[in-house]
Amino acid sequence: MHAYRTHTCGALRLHHAGQAVRLSGWIHRMRDHGGFLFVDLRDHYGLTQLLFRLDQPETSDVRGLGLESVITATGTVAPRSADNVNASILTGKVEVQVASLEVLSDAEPLPFPVADERPVSESARLQHRFLDLRRQGLHRRIQLRAEVIGSIRRRLVESDFTEIQTPILTASSPEGARDFLVPSRVHPGRFYALPQAPQQFKQLLMVAGFDRYFQIAPCFRDEDARADRSPGEFYQMDLEMAFVEQEDVLCLVEKILHGLFSEFGDWETTPCPFPRIPYAEALLRYGSDKPDLRFELKIEDLSDLFRRSEFRLFRQIVEQAGVVRALHLTGTGQRPRTFYDKLRDFVEDTGGQLAWITLGLDGSLGGIGPALGAPLMSELSHHLDMKPGSALLMLAGPEAETARRAGQLRLHLADVLGLREGQAYRFCWIVDFPMYEWNEEEERVDFSHNPFSMPKGGLEALESQPPLEILAQQYDIVCNGIELSSGAIRNHRVDIMYRAFELAGYPRAEVERRFGGLLRAFQYGAPPHGGIAPGIDRIVMLLAKESNIREIIAFPMNQKAEDLLMGAPNQVDERQLRELGISVAIDMHRLE
Repeated sequence: MHAYRTHTCGALRLHHAGQAVRLSGWIHRMRDHGGFLFVDLRDHYGLTQLLFRLDQPETSDVRGLGLESVITATGTVAPRSADNVNASILTGKVEVQVASLEVLSDAEPLPFPVADERPVSESARLQHRFLDLRRQGLHRRIQLRAEVIGSIRRRLVESDFTEIQTPILTASSPEGARDFLVPSRVHPGRFYALPQAPQQFKQLLMVAGFDRYFQIAPCFRDEDARADRSPGEFYQMDLEMAFVEQEDVLCLVEKILHGLFSEFGDWETTPCPFPRIPYAEALLRYGSDKPDLRFELKIEDLSDLFRRSEFRLFRQIVEQAGVVRALHLTGTGQRPRTFYDKLRDFVEDTGGQLAWITLGLDGSLGGIGPALGAPLMSELSHHLDMKPGSALLMLAGPEAETARRAGQLRLHLADVLGLREGQAYRFCWIVDFPMYEWNEEEERVDFSHNPFSMPKGGLEALESQPPLEILAQQYDIVCNGIELSSGAIRNHRVDIMYRAFELAGYPRAEVERRFGGLLRAFQYGAPPHGGIAPGIDRIVMLLAKESNIREIIAFPMNQKAEDLLMGAPNQVDERQLRELGISVAIDMHRLE
């Protein structure tokens, strides 16, 4: 018989009755019944009930053990009595009547219970993450993560992708966030950077002739934590394809994601093809480039109507290049004034002003309806097909700010009115992003998304169109209002790249200094190529129905980017600093 186990704690069934078995695991629960002691033994695979007779000297030591002690129990499988069956676990019809016990490791009193899911402070959980990971909910989520990654890998290999690892120590590159820098001992005063993404390397692999590349790529960005973003590091399903157009990438990725969410999720998933929504339309209709499509409420643009109106307040805003946006609540019935007052307070907290019109069941007008006048009110009602019992919520001001506030109000209404479709994963693609944006702080044109993207229209567009009107072959994949990834068809031509960076204020010498390796590669024949990199963490978070990304990461940092288990970041000694040619200007004693 094996020294530790013949079966796992999730394996035994009725057909094993009468067999001699050996199990090893952690003491999950104990129930003392006088001369008998029931122990739920747990391992990675499940739970099995053990029955100890305390009058047997070979097993009586179990009573003195603490929960989470590790033991090996040898005994015989027996059916449970009918009133003792536990239908909630797969081994619930049997138990092991223990004949001998070996204590492998006795556990000290626990800082928090493992056998139940009662709330525990996050700091305690992260400080004792090895215990937290034993709790069944988190344990299952980490197992889910492993299975999702395995499925992704299988699906990509079946689609003729080749898995290739790219460097972790590389050069600093402007990817949109701060780099983590690693000082070089061999080259004093110089630094490596941890990759924010394998962007240039995967493009170089396309130039090298690999037709389809992927990796489950670790990425590092010095960013603040959020509920859906881990500080410091994350993993992505990084892929790139040669000789493809945008639609080829979208079709392949949505097929993989639909299969993945159908395999691991028990909610309805958007069928392929996913909706394609232009960026400008997303901002207009949803007030966000990450629209939540689980409810139908869309933002209406009333700017042209008020430009022609006699309602001076809104007309003047539109004449000064502003907009009027509205949310039409249909079929809602009459609501008390306090409902609209609370909505007004919400909008004011975002820095805006809210006006509303209500159309009573008897046709009476509320809010600013009477002030609009009969002709304008008639035109509004006809334009929006307003019915008795409906309401119109309106915001006006500069376009970007008004779009953002209308989007926030839209999501707030979904919360207040319970508008979201339940048990559904609603995907969409956001396409046609602007290539450039205006940098207010530096008063210049800047890249709005990925600088390596191919502009729509190529070099001709860069030469003939105003920069802020140029669109890029860029796309985002969004699920339930969460952005999973950005991607693009890449700029594979040196002449287009020089011109694209020139419009963003990068002289030729600067482009060559920063991206010399990529430029040299493109000079020797580069295929058209494109790719994307959906975030593994956010995919698993959605499948696990968790709102906090730390719930699907084995060893996460806290919101202050601290590893409470390992004590990182920590101070290093003077010898290490001298080897690296580094001196620390901060008073280290003051930080202690």
